[in-house]
Parts: sequence; structure tokens; C-alpha cells
Amino acid sequence: MLLTTTLTVLIALVCVLLIAAVLIQNPKGGGVDPTFGGGAANQMLGAARSTDFIEKLTWYLAIALFVLCIVTAVLVGSGTEAVEAGSNIPLQSQQ
Repeated sequence: MLLTTTLTVLIALVCVLLIAAVLIQNPKGGGVDPTFGGGAANQMLGAARSTDFIEKLTWYLAIALFVLCIVTAVLVGSGTEAVEAGSNIPLQSQQ
């Protein structure tokens, strides 16, 4: 149960970071949106370098989300945690 909870929290964190990375991107491909302090980032890193960083970050977060979801689904689907905990939960009550 602890493993599933940890993976769920990681999935939520990656989702929030992915949303932020997508919202920071300029839809016209012009770089970081100045609304979120992108003007300073463009001056420090240069427009091309900041867009490359945000684009790579978006891909890495998307891949991390995909992998975390698959791992969580496999763990929950196999029922390893119920066996590890030693709990026998009946699916139907026998009367």
C-alpha cells in the first residue's frame, strides 16, 4: 500500500510539473511566455536555449508520467501488495 501511495503522489507531482511546462511554452514557438518571467529567462539563456530546455523538460516529464502510470497499473493489477500485506480480502461474502 505504501508503494502505491508513493507512486500516486509521484504521478500527481509529475502531472503538475507537466502542466506548468506546457503552459510556460509559447504556442507560436517563440519561447518562454513573458507572463511567467520568461523575459528574464530569454535574456539569461537566450531564446533558443530556453525553448530547447522547456521542450526537453516537457518530453522527459511526459515519459516519466507514462512510465509511472504503467508501473502503477502493473503493481495494482498483479495484486502484489495484497499478498505482501498478508490480507485475504474476499471479493464476495459467503453466507
